[in-house]
Amino acid sequence: RVFGRTAAALSEALRGAAAHLPVDINPRPPRRNSFEVSLVKEDGSTVELWSGIRKGPPRKLKFPQPEAVVEALKSSLA
Repeated sequence: RVFGRTAAALSEALRGAAAHLPVDINPRPPRRNSFEVSLVKEDGSTVELWSGIRKGPPRKLKFPQPEAVVEALKSSLA
């Protein structure tokens, strides 16, 4: 459940920061027990904005704060 809540909050924050960009949640099957956020650029390259794979314990470190991901998005787009 925490994955879904975090994904919903994060997608809302990203849409608020960059309304012109589409936000897809799990376009392909996710890795088990992981939470990652990536930006796919127009040329097909991928930029990892956030990954919780190597974080934790505690488990809460595996999930990002929406503000941190929005800042990473802004710096990747600049």
